[in-house]
Amino acid sequence: MSLPLAGSAAPTVAAQVAAAVVGRERETELLEAALAAGADVVLEGPPGTGKSTLLRAVAASRSTTFVLVEGNAELTPARVVGQFDPAQVLEKGYDAAIFVDGPLLVAMRTGGLFYVEELNRVPEETLNTLLAVMSEREIVVPRLGTVTAAPGFAVVAAMNPYDAVGTARVSGAVYDRTCRIAMDYQSAEAEAQIVRTRATAPTLPPAWADQVVELVRRTRAHPDLRVGSSVRGAIDLAGLAHHLAAARGRATDDWQVGLDAALVALSGRVRVDDGAGRTAEEIIEELYRDVVGDPPASDTDPGAEGGAPGER
Repeated sequence: MSLPLAGSAAPTVAAQVAAAVVGRERETELLEAALAAGADVVLEGPPGTGKSTLLRAVAASRSTTFVLVEGNAELTPARVVGQFDPAQVLEKGYDAAIFVDGPLLVAMRTGGLFYVEELNRVPEETLNTLLAVMSEREIVVPRLGTVTAAPGFAVVAAMNPYDAVGTARVSGAVYDRTCRIAMDYQSAEAEAQIVRTRATAPTLPPAWADQVVELVRRTRAHPDLRVGSSVRGAIDLAGLAHHLAAARGRATDDWQVGLDAALVALSGRVRVDDGAGRTAEEIIEELYRDVVGDPPASDTDPGAEGGAPGER
């Protein structure tokens, strides 16, 4: 049985986060406990598992500053920490008043959350800059001095450990200074709720929405796919089907509308295994037929609007 978070405000925090993040009660509890303990945190999981959404919701519930940076090769220490305004240095010299705080110093001075997306894409020299901050809660900036973090400051990073393209191994020194929370895909029920809430469609046939989620979840286990789709694919599929159906004058759960929406929403999200000998479209159509069934007889008529399957 889950224990409530410490403090009288915990139920309110949990309720606020639950309203924004579906099916993440356990992760919310763990993240809140880690932050309350003064720890820095790494959220690990595949894309579309709600890592950023969870942290934004927790930051909002704590009424704290939320500062986000994208991890990439151009994220240098100067971009993270900040720098003196070059034009004013010529006029005033290295005056602290003309130092422009970077996102890290903004979070430190305000006691906020410094969030690093794609941690394993951050250059090593930038990670080294963060190590002292995580250990000592302060940083020494040349010609500026020592900046000490205000209470509540924490570094939270997210990464997809399964993505090997353009990434680097995160050092043991970083892991030694962080707590790790693993985030896998949510349950089918949670993903169906997410689709109904976030798809750009006024209403979705309940049974059809469940089929959309089932289709997307099957892409994650198909033997010919190295990478399946996240729930974002289901959200786009549902919204696309709604608007495509309106344009064609058909129902949202029309067989051909659903197939066309699935091909558009999912074919670019999945990654086919090199030895599969099949296209993403062929695999998605196979999964679509497995989940939804074969088309009604009227949809196999070559003259039907939208064309018969395989005529694209």
